[in-house]
Amino acid sequence: MITYLLCCDWGTSSFRLRLIDSATYQLIEELIGQQGVATVFDAWKNAGEKNGISREQFFRENLKRQIEILANKTALNLDQIPVAVSGMASSSIGMEEIPYGTLPFAMDGSQASVRHIEADETFPHELILISGVKSQEDVMRGEETQLIGLTALLDREGQRPSDAIFIFPGTHSKHMYVQGGQLLNFETYMTGEVFNLMATSSILKDSVELSRLDDFSAGNLAAFRAGVQEAEPSLLNRLFTVRTNQLFGKINKQQNAFYLSGLLIGAELKPLREKQNWQLVLCSGTNLFSFYQQAINDLNLADRTTVIPAEVVDQAAIVGQVIVFQNQNLNVSVYRNESD
Repeated sequence: MITYLLCCDWGTSSFRLRLIDSATYQLIEELIGQQGVATVFDAWKNAGEKNGISREQFFRENLKRQIEILANKTALNLDQIPVAVSGMASSSIGMEEIPYGTLPFAMDGSQASVRHIEADETFPHELILISGVKSQEDVMRGEETQLIGLTALLDREGQRPSDAIFIFPGTHSKHMYVQGGQLLNFETYMTGEVFNLMATSSILKDSVELSRLDDFSAGNLAAFRAGVQEAEPSLLNRLFTVRTNQLFGKINKQQNAFYLSGLLIGAELKPLREKQNWQLVLCSGTNLFSFYQQAINDLNLADRTTVIPAEVVDQAAIVGQVIVFQNQNLNVSVYRNESD
């Protein structure tokens, strides 16, 4: 017997739907696409709203089509299989805006903010919509569910440090402070977005070359490491040296892109040197991971840093959604399908 659950990570610009065995967290099949929340919301504003279709109904119809595509891939009837949805689907541009959870936030998933939607004839799936978490000055949606799953996986292996800052690199990098089984605080760093803006839309755009940001050859690596070391509180001044590097012919444009990345990631990570009582947990899985790992080494933070492999970080999203779903005390026995 397999206890199926559909897990959906619905981001602003991405969509990922996975059929999993909730008892073992085994991935059975998945569907990945670019039909993000922003695209669906725009379609609803342009067509659905004008035709009297509610936003929730429009999103559920879109999700139902994706489930049908996944059903065809698996050759399974997925009707009545429940769906757990996290990410931006609970935002103001999503299926329904759900209030954020608040800090301190329990890592067992019991304090997740959830909207439960019953199945009906038009959408034959019980659905839980998982919201995010807010602090006094910050918000996140989706990362907290992944963090719930990751701490559960580390607990299972007896590897979770008691006081740890979990670092999730990304366009909007997250630093999450976990102590005593609770998320106490978190910080968002717009490192990736600022890099893209500086490299493509600022005066620096003609001073960098972005075609080979995966090329950690000696010259590029040296430029990145220099940027990490030179990142200081006067970052706004240091950014202009990207232009003078090119004007004075100090390094080539490709190396300059690595230098710019080093400045920004260094500025993000350098304050962690002052937080000596905290262990660091660096989560891989994005194309920025190698940059962050190198910066952590150069800043002498590696001795208190645990690196989480990409496959574990990926599984954590599933585990977190399962844990939150199970905390709703829903009757999952009706969703058990005979395995082939």
